[in-house]
Amino acid sequence: MQKQRIEYDSPVDALIAITKRLTGYENKYNMDSEDFFHKYGKGLAEDTADFVNWSNDYQHYMAVRNEIERQLKNAA
Repeated sequence: MQKQRIEYDSPVDALIAITKRLTGYENKYNMDSEDFFHKYGKGLAEDTADFVNWSNDYQHYMAVRNEIERQLKNAA
């Protein structure tokens, strides 16, 4: 599996793009990303390409969201 690097103009643009990808997985597998990530982390989901990508996207989503929240707290 080859890594792909996507660059965004802002953290908000990144968050929007990642959210769209997560929504696609949630609709496809009828499960929200948080529930999926907990199951996947416990080894209760296979290591298919979709699930690996979904897990990576969810981790990226959380990191970007936390960074935005941190920046907002520092701006106040």
